[in-house]
Amino acid sequence: MRLSDSIESFIKTMLTQEEPEVELKRNELAEYFKCAPSQINYVLATRFTLDDGYVIESRRGGGGYIRIVRVVYSGSQRLQYLIRERIGDAITEAEAVRLIGQLEEQKLVTACEGSILRAAVSDTALSVPMPEAMKRAQRAKILRAMLTAVTRQNRSECQGEAAPSMT
Repeated sequence: MRLSDSIESFIKTMLTQEEPEVELKRNELAEYFKCAPSQINYVLATRFTLDDGYVIESRRGGGGYIRIVRVVYSGSQRLQYLIRERIGDAITEAEAVRLIGQLEEQKLVTACEGSILRAAVSDTALSVPMPEAMKRAQRAKILRAMLTAVTRQNRSECQGEAAPSMT
């Protein structure tokens, strides 16, 4: 396991359902993992963003700390936020795959739904000859449409309605 993955896992283990916020000292964490404080900064900046469902508060200085707060959304609120704000008008395959992985991790989509989403937005699925900017725009449209369908499906299942038949 890479160091960044270990640091992320350690912090996420501390953030439980009962404790949606944790306060850490950057230097102590760096000392624990035997790395530079900049490595801690990198993990926080790339894996604990608002898009990932976290807010980071930081205070520098001798008594400085890092507070990581997990933002609590309902499933449909989180999906709607991602559809509106994160996907935007265009998205790369790597960004889409990362986003789908986060949705799976947060149990907003199942592993099966995640596999289908990844296949639909893959470079293989969009292998028609067109400029990369058009592929990114098409990928965003596909991902938004599919996540909207998942949101509707989840809402109808939560309300006890039967899913529409495909036959």
